[in-house]
Amino acid sequence: MMAVQLSFAQTDIDAVMMGKKDFCSGLVFAGSSWKNYWEGTNKRDNANLGTVSSKNYIVQGNYGISNKLNVLFSMPYVTTNASGGTLQSMKGLQDLSLFVKYMPVKKELGPGSFSVYTIAGISFPTTNYVADFLPLSIGLHSTNLSFRGMVDYQIDNWFATLSGTYVQRSNVKIDRTSYYTTELHYTNEVSMPNATSFNFRTGFRNEKLIAEAILNNWTTQGGFDISKNNMPFLSNTMNMTTIGFNTKVYIPKVDGLYFMGGYNYTVAGRNVGQASNYNAGFLYILSFGKQKKSTPDNNRNGVEKN
Repeated sequence: MMAVQLSFAQTDIDAVMMGKKDFCSGLVFAGSSWKNYWEGTNKRDNANLGTVSSKNYIVQGNYGISNKLNVLFSMPYVTTNASGGTLQSMKGLQDLSLFVKYMPVKKELGPGSFSVYTIAGISFPTTNYVADFLPLSIGLHSTNLSFRGMVDYQIDNWFATLSGTYVQRSNVKIDRTSYYTTELHYTNEVSMPNATSFNFRTGFRNEKLIAEAILNNWTTQGGFDISKNNMPFLSNTMNMTTIGFNTKVYIPKVDGLYFMGGYNYTVAGRNVGQASNYNAGFLYILSFGKQKKSTPDNNRNGVEKN
């Protein structure tokens, strides 16, 4: 089953921009585990799997080309494990993600500040890891193009952000010459369904603290269900709805350093595990401009920084 995407503060999916010539980098640990999963719409467990878990060690960064244009990257090292049965654990570098984040609109509207963002990204595998070994594969090995629109509204320190994403996925080649979905395919190439995602987050945000509740939905545009007592496959339908929270806290004794953490839980799904996901890490902001900047532009009151 697919790994749940974790949301970290100051990424391609939040309404936080780095200022011009500021660079934010971070090291993040993320973990996920599940015992129950949905086989189609049937929720069950499997003694041959036990608890399936993964660990992600992530390097990420965000650079401000200008106050309205940022470029971002993320690179995880992933390990997987099943507590039951005989399936072998897997580990390795997964997919490199690159994003461009642009804020074309930012203005006062009523009592608060309204902003619009457009985000485009690509992710692609960096190693020849085995994708056809779910649920212990470290990834799906497809190259993905994503296009996101996002709006944000903030009154004083309280905000709400809504975004929608379309993900176009490439075909994937596997190490066998035929496979069965709902019919037999005499090829090693798997056609991957594209996907859509919707994200809503709301909470408190200023230069020193972000605390937000998050609702996220991921839906594949096609695919098929896992057949009874069978292993999942790359092109399965994989739908999920998660709820959770994130926080980012400024550490005053070290200028530019932040602690961040979060948790989310899968409340509904199809052909995915009912996963608990958590993350924690540190972010540090460096300024390459003339003036030192230790806090990002968190879109407060629509004021743009020089």
